[in-house]
Amino acid sequence: MTSISLTAAATGKADAVVVGVYATETAKGAKGVALAPGAEAVDAAYGGSLRKALDLLGAAGSEGELTKLPAQGDVKAAVILAVGLGKEPAKGEGPGTDALRRAAAVAARSLTGKGKAVFALPAADADQAGAVATGVLLGAYAYQGLKAPKKDAKGPLAEAVVASSGAKQAAVKRAVERAGTVSGAVNLARDLINTPPSHLYPKTFAERVQTEVKDAGIAALTVEVLDEKALAKGGYGGIMGIGQGSAKPPRLVRLAYRHPKAKKHLALVGKGITFDTGGISLKPSNAMDTMKSDMSGAAAVFAATLAVAKEEVPVNVTAYMSLAENMPGGGAVKVSDVITMYGGKTVEIMNTDAEGRVVMADALVRASEDKPDVLLDVATLTGAQVLALDRLSAVMGNDDELRTRIVDTAKATGEEMWPMPLPEYLRETIDTQSADLSNMGSRMGGMLVAGLFLREFVGAGIPWAHLDIAGASFNDKGAYGDTPKGGTGAAVRTLVKLAEDLAAGK
Repeated sequence: MTSISLTAAATGKADAVVVGVYATETAKGAKGVALAPGAEAVDAAYGGSLRKALDLLGAAGSEGELTKLPAQGDVKAAVILAVGLGKEPAKGEGPGTDALRRAAAVAARSLTGKGKAVFALPAADADQAGAVATGVLLGAYAYQGLKAPKKDAKGPLAEAVVASSGAKQAAVKRAVERAGTVSGAVNLARDLINTPPSHLYPKTFAERVQTEVKDAGIAALTVEVLDEKALAKGGYGGIMGIGQGSAKPPRLVRLAYRHPKAKKHLALVGKGITFDTGGISLKPSNAMDTMKSDMSGAAAVFAATLAVAKEEVPVNVTAYMSLAENMPGGGAVKVSDVITMYGGKTVEIMNTDAEGRVVMADALVRASEDKPDVLLDVATLTGAQVLALDRLSAVMGNDDELRTRIVDTAKATGEEMWPMPLPEYLRETIDTQSADLSNMGSRMGGMLVAGLFLREFVGAGIPWAHLDIAGASFNDKGAYGDTPKGGTGAAVRTLVKLAEDLAAGK
């Protein structure tokens, strides 16, 4: 794990120093680079010729571009790494936090095997410093996996120092500290998502939550785990129904954070299908490659709640994680079976691969009993979401203002979400003769149908939103920006900021 700290000097001893450069163009069309704020001390130690050296090396300053050059002069680092920030902003303006975060992430990812690096990127205020620190910690992430250790293996960057000599250093320091907490939560979610299903299943997921809570040592944070016996006794027919086809029984985890000065209560529900075969409605084999990530929603609400508790945000948060394996065992739920959900509603199972909404429904009813001020659920719910929005997440809900707030908050944290409707004309497609509801409706608008199904289990009068993160949760291609290959930890940053805003009365 990469450690993060703050310094006022960008020229201290390190293995590498990172500076930012802008893409420039003269009136005559000649292209080159300009050093971004933060690089002044490094340039002076280099003899004032850093920009010339970068021009000679062909640096263009385009966003995410990396140019490495050996240090010289009085630069105490072995390597200088220039990272592009894109087009030079207008005079008096600085780079946006998104550009800073992505640039820091790209640079940190390239520094594998380095012991210490100083990031002399623009970080004159708290927002900029927080963006740099967040990018460093997200970019340096690497899943360690289960490989046998090798003597020559190079781990991620060990230590990162954010250089900031701006005013209000107390605020800058606090921003870097918060970045450490929130980025640590994102990386915890990534670790859970990347863990093989042979090692992460309902019981071990629940145990991981218990371990993290114990290690955090926060008295205001408590955890309760319902095993298969408690679930059956409590009438959690959705979680039990989906989990009954697996030799590894389901769990419902309730994680509660209570702050003595809290005036608002946020409830979170996360889908935790630790592996999804589709059940009796079996997926084709090539559709199972990423199904260890079908618990990304549960990972997100767990990690976000832990971060809120560590930050001591004055808001109450209750997170529910519906954990099950969806397997086609001899006891698996069948197509046309009718199950009774927690709270009493009946559901006809018309497709066992539409299992996420079923386990989520039990938890939504239970969470509604807590009478929260806001109820959010997070799930890798539908393939239709991926087809519609690719790596953007979708937001639906029963409250337009809340939906807009979530989309805006996501953008502010560097995540991408898009508002989607819940058309009433699709509601009738989940009606069925055999039960109160069917878990399947119209194939057209399948993402929206799933949202309408979930809405049926939200308590009356509770503002609720559904975040479908199916496309954003797992990246099976190459790393980009602050997003690694594999589990991404989608929605964690947004959930933490929403909790902070709720505490602030927004």
